[in-house]
Amino acid sequence: MVEVREIKTKKEQREFLNFPLRLYRGNRNFAPPLWLDEKKIFRSDYVYYDVCEAVYYGAWRDGRMVGRISGIIQRSANEKNGERRARFTRFDSINDAEVSGALFAAVEKWAAERGMDTVCGPLGFSDLEREGLLVEGFDELSTFEEQYNAEYYGALVEASGYKKEVDWLESKIYLPEEDDGQLEKMSDFIMKRYNLRVGEAKNVRDFINRYADGLFELIDKGYEDLYGTVPFTDGMKKMLIDNFILIIDLKYVAVILDENDRVVCMGVAFPSIAEAVRKSDGHLTPAALVRLLKAVKRPRILDLGLIAVDPEYMNRGIGAVITAGLMRMLKEGNIEYAETNLNLEDNQAILNQWKRFRAVRHKRRRSYVKKLGE
Repeated sequence: MVEVREIKTKKEQREFLNFPLRLYRGNRNFAPPLWLDEKKIFRSDYVYYDVCEAVYYGAWRDGRMVGRISGIIQRSANEKNGERRARFTRFDSINDAEVSGALFAAVEKWAAERGMDTVCGPLGFSDLEREGLLVEGFDELSTFEEQYNAEYYGALVEASGYKKEVDWLESKIYLPEEDDGQLEKMSDFIMKRYNLRVGEAKNVRDFINRYADGLFELIDKGYEDLYGTVPFTDGMKKMLIDNFILIIDLKYVAVILDENDRVVCMGVAFPSIAEAVRKSDGHLTPAALVRLLKAVKRPRILDLGLIAVDPEYMNRGIGAVITAGLMRMLKEGNIEYAETNLNLEDNQAILNQWKRFRAVRHKRRRSYVKKLGE
């Protein structure tokens, strides 16, 4: 018999956080989140709780946790889209439809009691969190930014009445076999034609002081109509800066300014730290810190984090500037390839960026949806 109950006690919170670590122990493709960051979800002052409501459930059988799930009502997203949706996230389960069905039923009941008419996911508090269920690419290392799950998860979600809403594609991006220099020439032409220039900074702190406000404004504008996105709050901005300030290297950041010093295009890549945190289950042990610092200083893989373009410049060929910048990044040091992370399958503007590279599409993720009461 399966017992599902809301996570309340400190012991239950530890079990909730530890469950995926136990479930995927020994799986070389699973990259855990940082433990210290993840445990913040149980703090009353967690950064998202000014615009969100959340609940956490665990499933037990014979006294042992066998599954978990979280439900979120993202009020900013609902207000923006005129919807009454709840999101599910942090879903992990053994391969047992009784367990997963009981977890989804709990979230659906919670959502309905709060006036919601739809549940979708996996989606977090914002698109800064891990999102999408892996449906292809189970033999590939997950990036630190995205969640890994076993192949049977899709069947469990669908067994509870959920259907595909959107898919994201992920690719490995390698340098092309040959480079005729035309891309660099095109990039230079676009920069001169529109009086654009590359933003400079002395160091990471100087970069943040100069460009953070413009970057967040650009991301809000460029991502406004994309699936699952929500506007930045001040707390989200601070969290993003705090989380990534230690792993940002200015070699892998590009900011394009117009003649009025307004940020009109940006791209940020991060050295992959998935391997660095995998061996310690996301705990920052002394050994993990050594691995993390090594990964940041001498990256083998780059994770493409954020790419945003002012809609005003979208049809002006600025994609060539982004692509040329990534080409230069891949030529640095001993980098083998870049991971695109999530690109919506119908977002041709971003998918077309990768045509100049040797691109290997290796993962697909899915967000599901279910109308309540049907």
